[in-house]
Amino acid sequence: MVEQDGNPAGPQHGDDLAGAFGGNVRRRREEAGLTLEQLSTRSAVSRAMLSKVERGEKSPTIGIASRIAHALNASLSDLIGAPAAAASSVAITMRKKDRPVFRDPETGFERHMVSAAPGAGGAEMIVHHLPAQVSTGLLPAYPPGTEKQLVVLQGTLTVAIGGITETLETGDSMFLQADADHGFANRTNAPCEYIMVISRRT
Repeated sequence: MVEQDGNPAGPQHGDDLAGAFGGNVRRRREEAGLTLEQLSTRSAVSRAMLSKVERGEKSPTIGIASRIAHALNASLSDLIGAPAAAASSVAITMRKKDRPVFRDPETGFERHMVSAAPGAGGAEMIVHHLPAQVSTGLLPAYPPGTEKQLVVLQGTLTVAIGGITETLETGDSMFLQADADHGFANRTNAPCEYIMVISRRT
């Protein structure tokens, strides 16, 4: 379960996360040879907002962060930063306290990266926490071949994709092709938490 007692669940929170995210956005943008104006056009995020994000002065919402990531041809996990993981010859371990956690400053939505080796095998695993009456809004389509599978751990989740809306209860699961705009909502007065696996077919 996501901890709600105010104790950090990972090393990147608040200003630390904003700074790491912003630094990665700037690095990716410069590597791509893009100006702020060009990235603004690609992402539909204002130049002023992008500038504040890159300087670590503003923590983006999940919607804005997703649009920036897609415009840079990066995953949100790439921009949040790789987890601190302890590796052996056969396994990689990540402790709960080391999870990178993205928090939407406006809604309280949380995205916990729980993959000890993001991208290994072409997949990553994350945990989403949606407070009561909170929605991610519509998130931009992923590249073709991107798939999502999820299972609800707690509460009730409403998924919208391709003009279809499906309500999932605790224990229900879903597979979806993520190459269309889609969103997740908690329309109840209780928190919702779900595990999601994102995979990319090559």
